[in-house]
Amino acid sequence: MSEPPAESGAAAPALSVVIVSGLSGGGKASMLRALEDVGYEAVDNPPLEMLENMVARGEGRLAVGIDARTRGFDATSVLQTIRRLRERPSLRVELVYAWANESALLRRFTETRRRHPLAPQGRVLDGIGAEQVLTAELREHADLVVDTSDLPLAALRQVIEGHFGASADREQARMVVSLISFAYSRGLPPEADLVFDARFLRNPHYDPILRPRTGLEPDVAAYIEADADFGRFFAALAGIVAMILPRFVQEGKKYATITIGCTGGRHRSVHLIEKLATYLTGLTGTTTTGEGDAAAWRVHVTHRELAREGIAAGFLTERLVASHKDSVLDKDAGTLTVHPQEA
Repeated sequence: MSEPPAESGAAAPALSVVIVSGLSGGGKASMLRALEDVGYEAVDNPPLEMLENMVARGEGRLAVGIDARTRGFDATSVLQTIRRLRERPSLRVELVYAWANESALLRRFTETRRRHPLAPQGRVLDGIGAEQVLTAELREHADLVVDTSDLPLAALRQVIEGHFGASADREQARMVVSLISFAYSRGLPPEADLVFDARFLRNPHYDPILRPRTGLEPDVAAYIEADADFGRFFAALAGIVAMILPRFVQEGKKYATITIGCTGGRHRSVHLIEKLATYLTGLTGTTTTGEGDAAAWRVHVTHRELAREGIAAGFLTERLVASHKDSVLDKDAGTLTVHPQEA
């Protein structure tokens, strides 16, 4: 009788569980449908006390929607349940939180003429406020927060497929780094882990030829990089990020969001995000942590204000190679050596 094959490391989880929560109208139902499309069995709003029994009987992939409508809902109880599930070596459990700003939520409730579940006889705005408080702890501890305020359905599906599709399963050990450009006048991205301010750099907005263009275009990029402090700023920014990301990998963090803002979110922040994406793509697989483990991550890019204008290049896209591989500016970013600042 032949001997059984030797074990080659820890067994893969028998069940992948995605808990989807968030604000009513925030896109939870759309996320569950997208998860169904990539092979998850989706169950919406089962009684909380049934969750562990459902998981115990399942195998493969399970997506469960839990929100304020769920019987026995309590954010602390949900998190305690998730902690218990994560103690089982056969499970991989992730918490996703669907969020949208108040104006987007109000618009959606108005368009559908639905009552808010937490304010069936009152104002929708009151229900939104109550639910934000009720679910705040879930948002704080979520593995992934998705802001759907201005995210088209197709782009939302792309986000879910990127994180939980078949290719994501094959690369589940790789951290996803989301890079977002934004305008300060329209608020900080709520999911940001790191925020950098580019408003001090020279602004193409004041050049009448460059004003209607974006930071995706080489002449705009060249104008921004002509600022005397651009090189030092980008080197410092890249150095901070290159130091922190491997530590995130060490800690087992699955998602990290790095944001750069400027006044309008069209020029300076867009170019810096593009340049940082190229730089981080060049580091993937070559940077090492203090313990010598390869720091692997996938880079996703979103230009929030361009996306709000309907510019296709603004939507979240995965960068496996430099977006402008023939650009001198981006070649420089890919080969940049970051030197620590002298005291």
